Amino acid sequence: MTALALRQPPAPVIAGPRPVVRGGAVPALSFFALRTSVNARRHANALRCFRRHEFGSGPEAPGPAHIEAVNDMLRAARRSGLAEDRRLAAACRAAVSGDDAACAAMLTAKERHQTLSGEVEKLWEFYFNLFNQRRGPFATLLSGMDRIALDCYQAIYLGLGRARSIPSPSPFTYLETGFGPATFRRGVRLSLIGAKANPFPLVKVPYHRLINPWSLGAIPHEVSHNLQNDLGLWELMPRQILATFAKAGLPRRNAAVWARWHKESYADLAGTLLIGPAYVGSLMDVVGRSRPGAANFSDEAVHPTPIIRVLLNIELLQRMGFGDDARQFRAAWDKLYPSSAWAQVPAWVRDKLPAQISAMVTAICYSPSPEYGGKCLAEVARFEPKHALLTQEAAVRLEAGDSTGVLPERFLIGAARLALARGKVSPETIYRSFYATLGRS
Repeated sequence: MTALALRQPPAPVIAGPRPVVRGGAVPALSFFALRTSVNARRHANALRCFRRHEFGSGPEAPGPAHIEAVNDMLRAARRSGLAEDRRLAAACRAAVSGDDAACAAMLTAKERHQTLSGEVEKLWEFYFNLFNQRRGPFATLLSGMDRIALDCYQAIYLGLGRARSIPSPSPFTYLETGFGPATFRRGVRLSLIGAKANPFPLVKVPYHRLINPWSLGAIPHEVSHNLQNDLGLWELMPRQILATFAKAGLPRRNAAVWARWHKESYADLAGTLLIGPAYVGSLMDVVGRSRPGAANFSDEAVHPTPIIRVLLNIELLQRMGFGDDARQFRAAWDKLYPSSAWAQVPAWVRDKLPAQISAMVTAICYSPSPEYGGKCLAEVARFEPKHALLTQEAAVRLEAGDSTGVLPERFLIGAARLALARGKVSPETIYRSFYATLGRS
């Protein structure tokens, strides 16, 4: 018997009504009360905790910490529902008498129990569906995404100036349709699970990203949202941006816009620090849209205006020592979006834009913080020119189907992009090598 089985006590038996049989027939009211009690009890018992290996036992399976975190939520939900089970069973026993008040009380208890059970079922079904993906055809791909996400976390936490408590469970990726990736942070309350707190970072990856691994800059981006949350930077970043803009003598109106953009800007800039130029290229793939669409400014948007967003990361690349890459990206972006395309961006946003971008990069990447142990983000996560050389070598190995050895998993995204650009092998070959490499222990 597993430790999990020992921790999970058997469901209590709650006595329901015992229908009176007269002449071989069960009175309709008695049978209704019996069905109500039995159905409710069986439904509650069926929403059991998950077993350790029911979603597989290989590296692609949910980890023990993921299973246990969800089981803790299910146990808590079942405990809170036990009192409702007892109340409903008692109401059903009383209703057999046919008393009007007792019948009304049974119906009220039945409705209340159904509502509560529905919330528990929603919780159970949500994680069951996520975990069940690890038994299907996408299990290996998702396991690879888990490894990249974990590598991003390790890079940040090992680079901190002082030790911090280890966040657990680690990020968990899943497949969902739609164009864009997304994430649910640790601790955020989700309507999908009855407004309960999500126990570990969830990263949604669309299928078209999984089969095009050179487009997976989305993984460092979504993971960085969770890092900003786990490091306690959610409230700090807007204040730091406002202070940096004020120090640079930039208008508060502009500072307020960039402060509103802090979450997406942080995820972008952290992504660039984690995987280097590959992130900027991946970002261009995502936000490169029609010229009117790329320049559309909204007072309520949480994402930076796309035409501006790429320039923010080009500025960081320049500071990181990738001047040639920065110039090439800027030249390509200017070709795609010449000066005429910028007319749609409000003049007050365009005014002193280079200074605004510089202040934003300084605020997020080059401002020391206690949350980083006295370091700044650019010191915690470092992608240097020497890492670019390793990524180039890894691209050649992917082409040949060879092992990339000890290369950090997150660097494989850049390697896949370089292999695609080199054009020596088919995209399918790169795809297969990419996941074969991630699948090696």
